[in-house]
Amino acid sequence: MSGDLPLSINIKEPRWDQSTFMGRAQHFFMVTDPRNVLLSSEVLDEAKSIVEDYRKGIVKPGLTEDQLWRAKYVYDSAFHPDTGEKMLLIGRMSAQVPMNMTITGCMLTFYRTTPAVVFWQWVNQSFNAIVNYTNRSGDAPITVNQLGAAYVSATTGAVVTALGLKSLTKHLPAIMGRFVPFAAVAAANCINIPFMRQRELKYGIPVTDEEGNRLGESASAAQQAIAQVVVSRIGMAVPAMAIPPVIMNALEKKAFMKRFPVLNAPVQVGLVGLCLVFATPLCCALFPQKSSMKVSSLEPELQESILQSSPHTTTVYFNKGL
Repeated sequence: MSGDLPLSINIKEPRWDQSTFMGRAQHFFMVTDPRNVLLSSEVLDEAKSIVEDYRKGIVKPGLTEDQLWRAKYVYDSAFHPDTGEKMLLIGRMSAQVPMNMTITGCMLTFYRTTPAVVFWQWVNQSFNAIVNYTNRSGDAPITVNQLGAAYVSATTGAVVTALGLKSLTKHLPAIMGRFVPFAAVAAANCINIPFMRQRELKYGIPVTDEEGNRLGESASAAQQAIAQVVVSRIGMAVPAMAIPPVIMNALEKKAFMKRFPVLNAPVQVGLVGLCLVFATPLCCALFPQKSSMKVSSLEPELQESILQSSPHTTTVYFNKGL
């Protein structure tokens, strides 16, 4: 070992207490920081090196505790927690705000014509498919056929929901039509995420004891993890897709917006971005990233296996994904 930094800092866990909502919120404000998208491969690889070396007991000379934690969060923002592989840039949680503010802003702006509804729902589900695959739980691969089925199912579900609701709102006040994209996104999330993570539902996700020792794979844990992610994702969409339509409905009646209609899309995108900066980390924080489940709630065969290999374990832990 070299350097003065002690090796007792537990960087396997987040810096803040994950048993509280505020602790999880602080953690996810760091993980979803949009500035991380701009970091170069050299910076990401250096952060990975610092984190992996520290775990091995090697401390870079002159490294401070703040620099170590910064490296850990840069590492967490770009590398998958289970596989260790570098994640696709637009699939990282740090890309959620810039990508979603653009796509959601356009969905809320161009909702009046059928081609526009179809196009932007397709763009959104293409993006969601990448995010769901990138942030899946576990280290099991997913086949091209499974990816394709999830993508087609979610896109079809979103488009059908959007077009169906659009036709139903024709005779309702104009403000109601603005909420069609949100209903479509909520429906698509309920389809896309389970489909994209269907392998986890079939074969299970890794569960561990409190020390991180792998005890097996559980489909019951996968069901809980996916349900929590669906709730979080819909929650993320609520402020961004509910608040801007109300504001825009009022703004579009103003003289300056009528004079400069080209401002509609930029203003809408800006409002969505402002909502997402807060909604993304706060909704990620609704449930602990390291989720838990009682052994008694697991599959009978896994319960028996754990009883034999680790009889004192009453609770198992797993990465719920994002």
